[in-house]
Amino acid sequence: VRFSSGETWNPFKLQYQLRNVRERVAKTLVEKGVLTTGKQNFLLFDVTTHPVSDAAEKQRVLKKLQEGVLARWASHPHRVDRRTLALLVLAHSSDVLENAFGGLASDRYEVAASRTKELLNVDPEVEATKGRGTEMIWAVLAAFNKA
Repeated sequence: VRFSSGETWNPFKLQYQLRNVRERVAKTLVEKGVLTTGKQNFLLFDVTTHPVSDAAEKQRVLKKLQEGVLARWASHPHRVDRRTLALLVLAHSSDVLENAFGGLASDRYEVAASRTKELLNVDPEVEATKGRGTEMIWAVLAAFNKA
């Protein structure tokens, strides 16, 4: 797959190419002003952190994800909005999906968690073969599921 940035990704070697994605994404988000860079000391180690610079932007993304799972939900994986699908896969793979739904009322939380679990439990390799421009998203989920 070739992206507009000139970068190419081989879906068959995706798990190797994902190793430095976190750092690259964080760097890009710092350049765009979404995140800042800081250092936090954990015992003997200084760890680079990337806190959100604009809490309103974070809330906008969370609201978009919540609406995608609740208000604009499509009952079948191939009808889910690509951006919502990408956000769900990234939040799941980053282990922050529970936090994304944390501000919801308990009944809405249960619905969101159930729908998300249903979506993430489909076979990503089968979904990737169906096209629709979501192949890379499903490949990322498959790579994280195998890791």
